[in-house]
Amino acid sequence: MRIDGSCACGFIAIEGEADPENVSICHCTDCQTGTGSAFRVSVLVPGTSFKMTGTPTSYLKTTADSGTPRIQAFCPHCGSPIYSTSPGEGVQDAYRVRVGILRQRREFAPKRQNWFRSALPWITSLPAIEKNQKGG
Repeated sequence: MRIDGSCACGFIAIEGEADPENVSICHCTDCQTGTGSAFRVSVLVPGTSFKMTGTPTSYLKTTADSGTPRIQAFCPHCGSPIYSTSPGEGVQDAYRVRVGILRQRREFAPKRQNWFRSALPWITSLPAIEKNQKGG
């Protein structure tokens, strides 16, 4: 499926191809810290189709729960998380693009949850919490 999107301020724009079956939630403590929330939702985008305008700021995270080094990229102006990928020069094999920046975000429902052992205990009680259709 064709995707496109941008950060909150529009400085970074991305496009590519993504399979809606490759959407995951990550509950690891690095993702909780990196989002400032309970989890991160990402979709795998092959490097061969990934295109980006603007230059993100990135850092190498070497202490992830998995032990695998990851580049975390975000907009240098508004701070929106853009993607994570393997370290290295040039185009990478794949990018884990943050679903929240996609115009097609409604079509990318998660298919799996990773690092669930780190999930915050209230995650499973969300259906019981009061819901407001607008601000509350």
